Amino acid sequence: MHPTSSRTNDRRHFLKQTALVTGACLTAGATELLAQATPSPTFATPDPAWQQTWASALKVLAGNVRTTPGYPKPVLFEGSTYQGVWQECGPHESLVYAGLRKYIASPPGAPNPLEICRNGHMAFFALQKADGQLPASVKMSDTGFGQIQMVVPIAATAWELAQVVKDQQFLETAYTASSRWDAWLRQYRDTRKTGLVEGFCTYDTGHDNSPRWAGIPNRCPDADARKFPPIPSMPRLCPDLSATVYGARIALAAMAKELGKTKEADRWLADAETIRRLIIDKLYSPEDAAFYDLDAHNNFVRVRSDVISRVLGEHVLQLSDPRDKAIFNAVWERQLHNPKAFWAPYPLTSIAMDDPTFVRPIPRNSWGGASQALTALRAPRWMAHYGKQQELNHLMQQWCAAITRHGEFRQQMDPLTGDFTQPDPGGYSPAALVFLDFADRLSRKSIQPTRQHSN
Repeated sequence: MHPTSSRTNDRRHFLKQTALVTGACLTAGATELLAQATPSPTFATPDPAWQQTWASALKVLAGNVRTTPGYPKPVLFEGSTYQGVWQECGPHESLVYAGLRKYIASPPGAPNPLEICRNGHMAFFALQKADGQLPASVKMSDTGFGQIQMVVPIAATAWELAQVVKDQQFLETAYTASSRWDAWLRQYRDTRKTGLVEGFCTYDTGHDNSPRWAGIPNRCPDADARKFPPIPSMPRLCPDLSATVYGARIALAAMAKELGKTKEADRWLADAETIRRLIIDKLYSPEDAAFYDLDAHNNFVRVRSDVISRVLGEHVLQLSDPRDKAIFNAVWERQLHNPKAFWAPYPLTSIAMDDPTFVRPIPRNSWGGASQALTALRAPRWMAHYGKQQELNHLMQQWCAAITRHGEFRQQMDPLTGDFTQPDPGGYSPAALVFLDFADRLSRKSIQPTRQHSN
């Protein structure tokens, strides 16, 4: 994650003053009221610090509900040093926030969590370019189009929200916008004509300071996401970006079916299956039990990173298929649940601890080894789906314990000690959501996965 720089759509300049007026309505008193919880869960521990941390997390999120000059309705900001919303994570975070709505009080006239979630999607749809490109970010400084920066598919979170709010207009808007985004990616991010999605720069995947992108510029040339740098090994075929498109196509198929577009639903499912098989056939290394980028020379970029869990996040591997099941078992045992690799005392690391590129000591904003709150927040989207509920419970307990000890809601922590990186201020929405969502899940007798893809 990073504060990107790119052009802002001139035709929406008139919205700036409206945004500022709306933002002014969120007074300090309203923020305090938003931080109230009625009721709170029965925590998995009698430690009173959990209740204090719960209240603090709600207050952080209430303070991060703000507006930007580019879009006039309140959205959930990333918080801390990140003043805005990013496509890779913002819609998903707002969906988790909406899922906690029974604990959140909204003052009269203020948007409730479902409305904030809707706004968090509509900000991207409303600012979509005429050619179909969605913003990478909507920030206080600008609306960013200099990279694609996607992880959790906005189509998937929009579909999940649409099923809750039963809003036909939102469903139609999400379907149209996400379809156009898929077409843009096919046109500009498949230059090698492989059927997979290409990465052009570090910020495409939000992997700031990651060894995965060593030697590759952070931004696309000229802040234009249609351009890749003139480097012989570029562009790369990326497992995680391709998995995002797979998950989006599954969601688009469901949306099309709901809208009565049967033929389009069938086409989306067929296209989803095509890219799913390509990810497995071209970007998986049986030798290492890992998914890797494939460079322009058709060589794997052998850095074992959280790309692996991002592929699983979209349920690319189907356990009903014996080959897929064998791959999952290998990935789980040799990588994700391996205490020498990703399964640290505070999982999951962003780079395998036994990978030669693992970064120590851990600097700020580093996807070079730190356990990131964003990765933790995404874990419920795949771990229970693959039958790893017990391990998910452990991950959630460790994160809750670490956050309770520190209480600042920071971006990342040392996977061995659970100590959070200090230079940046607290107030990071993903960390607050991690605590609230995990504490809520741990309070239940029966914990269910957040969603299921149709395999």
